[in-house]
Amino acid sequence: MRALLVVNPAATTTSARTREVLIHALASEMKLEAVTTEYRGHARDLGRQAAESEDIDLVVALGGDGTVNEVVNGLLHAGPDPAHLPGLAVVPGGSTNVFARALGLPNDAVEATGALLDALRESSERTVGLGLASGTPGTDDEAVPARWFTFNAGLGFDAGVVGRVEQHRERGKKSTHALYVRQVVRQLLGEPNRRHGTITLERAGEEPITDLVLSIVSNTSPWTFLGNRPIYASPKASFDTGLDIFGLSRLSSAAVARYGTQLLTSSPERGPRGRHAVSLHDLTEFTLHSKAPLPLQMDGDHLGLRTSVTFTGVRRALRVIV
Repeated sequence: MRALLVVNPAATTTSARTREVLIHALASEMKLEAVTTEYRGHARDLGRQAAESEDIDLVVALGGDGTVNEVVNGLLHAGPDPAHLPGLAVVPGGSTNVFARALGLPNDAVEATGALLDALRESSERTVGLGLASGTPGTDDEAVPARWFTFNAGLGFDAGVVGRVEQHRERGKKSTHALYVRQVVRQLLGEPNRRHGTITLERAGEEPITDLVLSIVSNTSPWTFLGNRPIYASPKASFDTGLDIFGLSRLSSAAVARYGTQLLTSSPERGPRGRHAVSLHDLTEFTLHSKAPLPLQMDGDHLGLRTSVTFTGVRRALRVIV
């Protein structure tokens, strides 16, 4: 087997020494080429090169969710073709690692490498569904290139939090759970539409759902982790179904207290619910429109402001070694 290992040197939970140990462990089991990313988008370029190669069987992403997202978008630049594209394996190295943990992998890079080697020896893999998002023709936005996401996307409040975190990271701050919590509070205090949201959800054959202030699109569950605590915004979301969406039409102090508590105590059996909450399961396609430009995020990557985004759930899009 020939494999390409894409290494993010800025991965927050692995040292250079640990990465070297992992590289040697993987190289002992396969013909391995390790490439360290040097710029934003490099992992995507490497994934594309692997997809266009005729002799790479596997791409291993060593990094956080952002690195995985780039690799996936490179692999699927010409569309999904699980039977002919290289498989994907993940060694978690970020602060949260939602995708890897949703696949059932250990959050420790060394343990995850051991699990990966066991899976390769046993030829253990699954084909997972992914989400695809793109701009909607006919809006005032410039065309938004289609982009794949592995576990979630969001338009509005949560994307604003992601944007705030990225600003702090650009100033040299580490991406920690405490940083995220602080930015949630600041985003909430600065939210101008806490009581009357600007987002409308449209899907074929159904009445529009209006006035949402928060919209979280999930391709799997949990939605994210707070430390080691999983958060289930859409408990039924799965790599084997379409997309789920959780929305809120109000972020008043009372609503934040209620739904925040429900999220913190959510489980695979029960997510947040109430008269200001919207939960939809297994959607193939829908569009989120906003009366005003709102931040968009995918897999924890802030992508700027948008007024309209169409989301599509694509089943059986990519082979993953687990």
